[in-house]
Amino acid sequence: MSTEAASRRGVPDATVARLPGYLRALTALADDGVVSVSSEELSALAGVGPAKLRKDLSHLGSYGVRGVGYDVTMLAAEITEVLGLARDWPVAIIGMGNLGRALAAYRGFATRGFKVVAVLDHDERLVGLRAAGLVVQAMADLPALVREQGLAIGVIATPPESAQDVADQLVAAGVRSILNFAPVVLSVPGGVDVRKVDLGTELQILAFLAQQRTVPTTRTAEVS
Repeated sequence: MSTEAASRRGVPDATVARLPGYLRALTALADDGVVSVSSEELSALAGVGPAKLRKDLSHLGSYGVRGVGYDVTMLAAEITEVLGLARDWPVAIIGMGNLGRALAAYRGFATRGFKVVAVLDHDERLVGLRAAGLVVQAMADLPALVREQGLAIGVIATPPESAQDVADQLVAAGVRSILNFAPVVLSVPGGVDVRKVDLGTELQILAFLAQQRTVPTTRTAEVS
């Protein structure tokens, strides 16, 4: 089950967005041999307030034990199940530029329930070359990947002018979940889930926040 599917089964979208952070914190605790954790400790590790964490987990039916807290292994398994990560999701990355190659080499996918089964590009000069241990395939191979490997998620790492065409090809091949790194809004039919990762926008927000921090100091200096 994807995060979108989790929200459709009654877990609020805002809660779904925070579940990966809880799972990451729980996984780190389990690796350190921690058996149980309080809501205060877990919320601090996940960067949210204790009340918000308890409310989020109540949507999963987890309330913890007073004086003991949450069982780390059980809660991690429950969140894993809700997010649909109890199985490996086959992923294809489209666009073998610098970003696409970096994503293909990212080892974090495998530890979070995702398996990159293919890398593709529409540039014939790149087809047949290798990227992160995989042979770059042509876009024409998409339908076969869906049929034969159960390709479930397409990651678009192309320039913006190519992204919509790639999205159309993914949808036509039967892919219903898309992660888009291209700085463009995609048009997809109903029943197709798109998540957008806009690095430029995030940097612009950070620039705004950084500027806001300097404004009081600048104004004080001008007054003095």
